[in-house]
Amino acid sequence: MRVLVTGSEGYIGAVLREHLRLNGHDVVGLDTGFFNECNFGAPPRPIPLIQKDIRLVEREDLQGFDAVLHLAALSNDPLGNLAPGITEEINTKGSIRLAELAKEAGVPRFLFASSCSLYGQGASKGLTEEAPANPQTPYARSKIDFENALKAMADDRFSPTSLRNATAFGVSPRLRFDIVVNNLCGWAWTTGKIQLSSDGTPWRPLVHVKDISKAFVCALEAPREAVHNQAFNVGSTENNVQIREIAYKVQAQMPHCEVTFGNSDSDNRTYNVDFTKIETKLPGFHHADYTVDQAITEFLEAFKQLSLQEEDFQGRLYTRLRQIRHLQETGKIDDALFWRQN
Repeated sequence: MRVLVTGSEGYIGAVLREHLRLNGHDVVGLDTGFFNECNFGAPPRPIPLIQKDIRLVEREDLQGFDAVLHLAALSNDPLGNLAPGITEEINTKGSIRLAELAKEAGVPRFLFASSCSLYGQGASKGLTEEAPANPQTPYARSKIDFENALKAMADDRFSPTSLRNATAFGVSPRLRFDIVVNNLCGWAWTTGKIQLSSDGTPWRPLVHVKDISKAFVCALEAPREAVHNQAFNVGSTENNVQIREIAYKVQAQMPHCEVTFGNSDSDNRTYNVDFTKIETKLPGFHHADYTVDQAITEFLEAFKQLSLQEEDFQGRLYTRLRQIRHLQETGKIDDALFWRQN
């Protein structure tokens, strides 16, 4: 298939596009370019690219594609909290406009990178796709708002699927250290300490970035009736863990690392998610392939190879909020996160 990946230059996109290519798909990227310089080791293999903010996409940009895989967004809770209004403009309104234009352009499939964070503060363990949303942040709220809009667009010509990714982890050519497994590995390696602000009891469902890519390819290649206008939690029961367990897993492979905990009320996001549907209903997926323990080993090897230092770990290149602020402070983008004209 000929597919357009929005957010192709980001943390997940850099892995997904290679996974698509290896599965025989013709891949074009669309990305505004905020993180083009944020390479961890070798940059991702180049692909044809439309460098454009999703708020500025036109119907002509979307013509001729068999599917749009939509990842582009202000990509985490701290960044969303920085500018809640802009989060809604990009993640919700910009995404709705993109989907409407894709439908007008005759794109038959639309796959959306949603998030398990929309469950927010789950009242029980094993939250299925039918559980009520309880978003705690502008980022999480934008995910469920767009999901609802997307479902209303579905018809015989336009088939949307929402993939509710658990919290991603693992090495990528466009690495992020502002997500929990990656972050704790970085702290342990560069400082010998993991200092949690919470007591470590909140639950997080986790998923390797390669398993997210696998889920997207499976959904793309699935028969339409298997995925039409549905949501799938993307992850695995094995990787449904409490934050303190992640810290201890890191410590097990870095025994020199000291682990300390903070207050019990500093993190109100806790959700334990059920992944039965993706394992039984999404053709070809079956189960996630990567565990947190495997990712920690993966990080140790990468850190050794690249001689990761604390100044690199704490620098702007691997933290989305710091990179966005850098682009603003240097006058490259404006307060609305549009590129300034040179």
